[in-house]
Amino acid sequence: MREVAQIALRSAGVLALFAFLGTALVAFTYEETKQQIAENQRLSLLKSLGQLVHESAYDNSLLEERITVAADPHLGTTETSYAYLAKLQGAVHTVLLTPTTEEGYSGTIDLLVAIRQDGTVIGVRILRHSETPGLGDLIDIKKSKWVLGFNGHSLDNLSHSQWNVKKDGGRFDQFTGATITPRAVIRAVHNSLLYFKQHRKTLLQEKPAS
Repeated sequence: MREVAQIALRSAGVLALFAFLGTALVAFTYEETKQQIAENQRLSLLKSLGQLVHESAYDNSLLEERITVAADPHLGTTETSYAYLAKLQGAVHTVLLTPTTEEGYSGTIDLLVAIRQDGTVIGVRILRHSETPGLGDLIDIKKSKWVLGFNGHSLDNLSHSQWNVKKDGGRFDQFTGATITPRAVIRAVHNSLLYFKQHRKTLLQEKPAS
């Protein structure tokens, strides 16, 4: 009887050891994977920043020169996000916002919107999405040039109603068989401009007149 108990204890000990090692391995793998994902996202963001603002146009570090932005409906955020500032000789000339929208056909779409100090869109890039291949994914610069249609537009040269797809009386093309996705992106860019207009002085780090 004692032998049976000892065998049972040894078996339980072995199982406990394997369980511990398994848990430790999963935790280690998760942490390593998390760090790799974060690094991949950082490199992807850096690449997108470079596509919108050429390195010759600023003399600061875009990833380091950022300000924390409170959650705001115009940015589609429920948590703090970042705005990246392109500076030349200490003055901000371009603000890069990171809005998000849940209105995509397949869910969340994360964007990068570069806005010149006068409120004009320099460019837009899609950071992450899960839209349908061959349809909604045409918002991605690697799939089509559709996103370039925002370049040069602002709240001044397009009316509120023009910030929509042509099907709805707007200025922007829709995709054949996929209107929901471009609608979501257009609205997110338009809302980013509204946010910039409301918070322009803070974003451009303008000092109040004395």
